[in-house]
Amino acid sequence: MQNDDTLRVERDLDMVAMTMNRPPANALNNELVKRLLDTIRALSAEASPPGIVLTGGGDRFFSAGGDIKEVAGLEISRPRMRDFHALLCEMESYPGPLVCAVRGYAVGGALEFLLHADYVVADHACMIGFPEINHGLLPAAKGMRQAVRKLGLREAQALLYWGDLVDARKALEIGAISEVTTTADVMDRAVEVCRHLRGKEPKLFAAVKRSLNLTGQMDDASLEAMTIEDLGAYLTGDSSADVRARFLSKNSKKA
Repeated sequence: MQNDDTLRVERDLDMVAMTMNRPPANALNNELVKRLLDTIRALSAEASPPGIVLTGGGDRFFSAGGDIKEVAGLEISRPRMRDFHALLCEMESYPGPLVCAVRGYAVGGALEFLLHADYVVADHACMIGFPEINHGLLPAAKGMRQAVRKLGLREAQALLYWGDLVDARKALEIGAISEVTTTADVMDRAVEVCRHLRGKEPKLFAAVKRSLNLTGQMDDASLEAMTIEDLGAYLTGDSSADVRARFLSKNSKKA
């Protein structure tokens, strides 16, 4: 995988670790957003997309969110926001597992990453929030909609209207993160979870993820078409057939 100073990418067979590396706070500038977008898009196009663990360099910041220094007018901000929206879409539709390993702060756009991940492991020092309203900015509309979908309207309103940060305990309570562990164990645990999810039959995992993430935006006719399309994919796939055969064999031995 291509590496640069902004995004470190390390691959181990069917697992990829991506580390945002813009000290001190891993702020999301245009370059980093574009690198994340291009990397995830390329991995998604593979015949068997790997599991992804996304983290930030250092222990104090997963990411402080968008780099406010780059908000310098529409000519610069428009293409950046288009890339950021596209990145959220790629995370949401990525067919393999995407797990975030969070140490410290994950705010603004970084919280939008957490809300579009399949699983989030965070440390006890984790702080999350949408401070944009206090900084003369707004999150992406897609991120705000996802906050409502994942957290519920009242919790999303509390984060978005007030702009306050909440700690790991509250983040876990409202469902913004999946589990809390020690700072030293965050990355290992995230890799463990991602590897476990990557071990599921890939077509089935991708179909479940697509249904969970996208069906709320579809009408009944589209849902039926998706169901039939998925049926053809997993009933004709050898790996899915092997999963069913193992299940049937195990059950027949119990009978």
